[in-house]
Order: sequence, then C-alpha cells, then structure tokens
Amino acid sequence: MNIKFSLLLPFFAIIGVISLGTAGYVIIEEWDLFDSLYMTIITLTTVGYQEVHRLSRAGRFFTIFLILSGVGAMLYALGSGAKIIFEGEIRQILGRSKLDKKIQGMKEHFIVCGYGRMGKIICREMIQNEAPFVVIENAAGAPEATDGGILFVIGDATQDTVLKEAGIERAKGLISVLPSDADNLYVVLSARGLNPGLKIVARAGEEGSDQKLLRAGADHVISPYHIGGLRIAHTLLKPSVVDFIEFATRSGNLELQIEEIKVRKTSNFIGRTLDECGLRKALRVIIVAIKRETGEMEFNPTSTTDIRFGDTLIAMGDRKQLKSLEELMGT
Repeated sequence: MNIKFSLLLPFFAIIGVISLGTAGYVIIEEWDLFDSLYMTIITLTTVGYQEVHRLSRAGRFFTIFLILSGVGAMLYALGSGAKIIFEGEIRQILGRSKLDKKIQGMKEHFIVCGYGRMGKIICREMIQNEAPFVVIENAAGAPEATDGGILFVIGDATQDTVLKEAGIERAKGLISVLPSDADNLYVVLSARGLNPGLKIVARAGEEGSDQKLLRAGADHVISPYHIGGLRIAHTLLKPSVVDFIEFATRSGNLELQIEEIKVRKTSNFIGRTLDECGLRKALRVIIVAIKRETGEMEFNPTSTTDIRFGDTLIAMGDRKQLKSLEELMGT
C-alpha cells in the first residue's frame, strides 16, 4: 500500500465516522448541527457526559452503532500509528522525500530502467565511472537498489509519469533493460516522445525486435544473446584478441582503459594534427580511432590526421593519462 495513503486512511476513517454520527443525529433526532456534532464527539470519546437531548429508541440504536464504529475506527488508527512507529515508515517517508529532492536536482544524468541481472552490472559500471544515474524499478526490486545507495524511482518504467519522476526531460541518456521486449519498446516510445534529444540504448531479447526498437526511436539496440554467442565463439577462435579486449575494458583495471573523449571548442588542439599535438609522447596515449561529428569513423588515424571541433577521440591508456587528455580537449 502507498505510504501516504496508509497515513491518510485512518484520518479519513475518523472524519468519516464523525460526519456519519453528526448527520445521523440531524436526520434521526432532528437536532441542529452543533448539538449533533457535540453528541457525536462525546459519544466517540466516551467521556460520560449526559445526553444533549433525550434520545428516541431509533436514536439509541444509532448511538450503539456509532460507538461500535468509533471504537473500530480508533483501534484502526492506533494500529496504523503503531505500525508507522515500529516498522520505521516515518523514516521511509523522510528518506523518500530526501531521495525525491536529489532526483529533482539532477540533470545530464542517465536513467536505467530495470534492476535485474543486466541492470545491476550497468549500475556497477556507472558507479565505477562516477556517472550520475537513476534506476526505475518496481516495488519488488527497489529494496535491492536501496542497499547499494542507488537513487531509484519505484514504478512502471513504461508510464510517462514515472519517467518524468526520474527527470527524463533533464536526462542525458536512457538504458532500458526490462525483461520483456514489449516493455522495452514502450519505454523507448515514451522516452523519445518526452525527450527527443535523449540518447537511448535498449535491450532486445527476441530475433527481429532490434529493428522494431530502432524504428521506435532507440539509438542503439543490444542483444545479449547475440553478443554472448559471438564472445563464446571468439574465445575459442581468437583467444588472444578476446583476452586483450577484456583486459582493456575490464571494470577497475588501472593499467589500461579505452575511453571516448569529446573535443570541445575550448580545446587548443583544434586544427592541429596528431603529430603536432604530441599526445603519444607527452601522455603516452594511443588514439585508436576518431569519430567525426558527422558520424564517420576513422580507424587507426595517421600522424597527419587533424583534430576538429566535435570530434570524439577513442583513446587507450591508463586512467590518469586519459584524465589528462580529457582536460586538454577542453572537457
């Protein structure tokens, strides 16, 4: 049950019994509103004052009903209050309010829809790379997210209201890894409509779903089964290549990392060649490829390849060197 609703329900129950009692005395005994309200209050609180006016037989039957209803409502209210106190729902409400404020203050963040097996791996990588993100998960999976101190929204990611609660209008990207391809399709459609400039990556399980997801608005579609099958085959056929890729992309590996670095307009290297920049000599960083602003990819660029504004450098080196390169490129 919703926490706020569980807090308000006992209050509404008591107000309802008071209203019922007041209306009952007005109708049955034809008393004025104040006398009816006063009689209802002293009856429900069992303070023992005398009757306001002499009660008819019907009025006495109604009073018996009112006493039983009032006692039931009060016991329910006390039980709910004890539950809130002893089960820590007050802390949960305060914690949820603090969490909501953090999410509302986020921008240029990522939204991860689904905290299953894939979602947990994605979140670990996000944390490792210090990327801001919010998880959308249903009530069953959300407690696991809280254990890791992850910002989360409880709800159905296919609903626009839930996506808005996660700050989709201010988000930089969205990853949908829900178990069902149909749910991922709904998420992509909703997300693209709410934020046309959002970068969307979706998971595809069934064959042929990737094309539907791309048509729905996903920028990239990943099939775990396809990638897993290729990885298994390459592990046998090209073990050294697989070992190198795993070494270069393994989370937490400080010896070697592959990163993408955006060239900003504040960079002093715009218009200069790789040889003139001296990146390999100064930072011992290898530029594996350059992705142009047009989307064209230049693999293994030569020393005469120039750097342009809007380029994305695919660089290889250790974390400290790549951080220095990122600063030089004006990020």
